[in-house]
Amino acid sequence: MISKREWQLLQGPVQATGARVHFDTENLRRLTSVLQNATDLFNQQCWCWGRDIVRPEGNWLLEVGFERIPPPPERTDCSSSVYQLLLSGGRRVVLRGFGTFFGNPDFGGVFLSRNKFVPGYSSRPVLDRPPWSDTDLPEMEHLSQMNVDRCLGLTSEFFLWIHEYEANVLRHLGLEYRQATLSSWPRGKRTLVGAEDFAASWQRLSTQLSPASVSH
Repeated sequence: MISKREWQLLQGPVQATGARVHFDTENLRRLTSVLQNATDLFNQQCWCWGRDIVRPEGNWLLEVGFERIPPPPERTDCSSSVYQLLLSGGRRVVLRGFGTFFGNPDFGGVFLSRNKFVPGYSSRPVLDRPPWSDTDLPEMEHLSQMNVDRCLGLTSEFFLWIHEYEANVLRHLGLEYRQATLSSWPRGKRTLVGAEDFAASWQRLSTQLSPASVSH
């Protein structure tokens, strides 16, 4: 289990006085394993979202309520669209090829990069503009003892939403569809989570990262 102090250190400089963790060999091995598994799982998810967009029978993201936002003409530095989904309570999911943003008006927002599992926290739950590049993102805040629970809670909530998204894919498109999606993924040395366990993996990770589950 990752402690809150370890979580703070993984994000960068710590604002809270005395928040220091001794990373012995066992801790380092455990943290490396958790972070690598989360990185691989999220990278796999981003691949699946991309394939769901180009699904021959129709763009699945649009079918489940996402709004497609094409890049404006002046943004010659990007060619692909941003997808945004508005959820209950003012929450939102924003998908981009290099990562995703999840916002909740009660707690702020988190950005997750596709290739590195280190969620960035912002007290702002809504982006000023679509994230055409990482320069469009708000400045992420250093984690302190005051906001680490918010970052953990947002990340856990977002992962639970991904679990629900993947469960919905299985209900409506079937296991064979997701198996076909994953079989075409050029994953290299990354670990593949099978389609039959994909949704459940997100639920487990959500539970592991919930503030109530993370130790002090």
